[in-house]
Amino acid sequence: MSLEVAVAVPFKQRGTDSLGEGEFVVALSLDRDWFSPDQAKRLIDVAAGRGLVTREDGQVVAAFDPAGVAVPEDYEPDQSLLREQSAFERILDALVAAGHDKREAVAGVNDLQRRLGVSVEAAAALYAKRRGVDAGDAARKAREEL
Repeated sequence: MSLEVAVAVPFKQRGTDSLGEGEFVVALSLDRDWFSPDQAKRLIDVAAGRGLVTREDGQVVAAFDPAGVAVPEDYEPDQSLLREQSAFERILDALVAAGHDKREAVAGVNDLQRRLGVSVEAAAALYAKRRGVDAGDAARKAREEL
C-alpha cells in the first residue's frame, strides 16, 4: 500500500512510532521534498482517516509497525495519496488485497446494491463480510451511514 509506505518513512527515518506533527511534516516536505508542508499535513489527515495514525497531544502516532514496512529504494509517493478514498474504495482495496478479483468484486457489489436497494458502501461492506474479508473502519463507516 503506497499510503502506508509514505507514512512509514518519517517514523523509520527517526526510528520511532511517534513524532511531533511538525517533525512529521518536515520529514516529508523538507527532508524528502515529496510534499509541500500543507500537503504533508493533508497526508496526516488522510492517514488518520484510514486508521494508519492517530493524533495524541500534538503527536502523530503510528497505528501500525513502521519498521515492518519495506520502502523501495526509488520510492516516491504519488500526489493521489492526498485524496481521501471513499468507504467503497477502501473496502474494494481490502477485497483485492485478500485475493479477490476486482472486476468480480465490483460486479458482486453492484448486484447486491441493486437487489437490496442500499448504498454502494453498504453493499460493499456486506459483500466483504460474506467473503470473510475484514474491511475495518470502512465497513463500520458504511454501517453507520445506513
